[in-house]
Amino acid sequence: MNELLEKQIVLSNGSKIASLGLGVFKIANEDTANIVFNGIKSGYRVIDTAQIYGNELGVGQGVKDACSQLSISREELFITSKVWNNHLGYQETIAAFEKTLTDLGLDYLDLYLLHWPGRQDFMPAWRALESLYKAGKVKAIGVSNFNRHHLELLLAQAAVKPVINQIELHPKLNQTELVTFCMQHDIVVQAWSPLMQGELLQQELISKLARDYKKSPAQIILKWHLQQDHLLVVKSNKVERMEENVALEFDITPKDMELITKLNENIRIGPDPDHFDFK
Repeated sequence: MNELLEKQIVLSNGSKIASLGLGVFKIANEDTANIVFNGIKSGYRVIDTAQIYGNELGVGQGVKDACSQLSISREELFITSKVWNNHLGYQETIAAFEKTLTDLGLDYLDLYLLHWPGRQDFMPAWRALESLYKAGKVKAIGVSNFNRHHLELLLAQAAVKPVINQIELHPKLNQTELVTFCMQHDIVVQAWSPLMQGELLQQELISKLARDYKKSPAQIILKWHLQQDHLLVVKSNKVERMEENVALEFDITPKDMELITKLNENIRIGPDPDHFDFK
């Protein structure tokens, strides 16, 4: 197996996760099982889905097929899902989790996240996540799309602190202050859309560095993330792209890392958590 997919990062509660995972955002449910199966066959062990994606049934089928056909044990896999903003009450979150678990066909989740902070009325949902964690139904809990002030509010009241904050993060939106805050509080940053949904693949500097390093633009961007200890969730429908995304046995020089970082323009492709509550 690829070294990158084997290397385990230890989270603050002792759980372990690989640096690079396979995401299934905007993948139709009927296609998901095959993509997840191929991802696991290619060596991916982290699979990232969410209630709102509408493909948890497909993820569950892909996991089941991989475990039965590839002699993969459930314990080797790290499955993440997220609760949507219409379930931020305590009982609503518990019910949403149980449906997610049923759709995935699993006995437990490795990681369960609050998908968005919504209107900042997320503490009842967080209490539900804490209950699920203490009951052993979830191995770790965390958040997604939380800005610093959301985290400060959560940390001031939480009995169990989040192990991960999954955020939009790429060279055009490097979120340095938020990443630093997370690191200071032992919260691992996991990047969604690390390639800016492909919009950076034609960027002039990235293209030049790809030629210089004899790598693809995607590989340059992913390596930029990994050299900063970001965890990654990368979507891919094709096996060859899945394999390319983990062929990162090279280093980017500090000078070139800085050049990529300077591409930052605080540009988002997703919503700003402070101005979109999804209600």
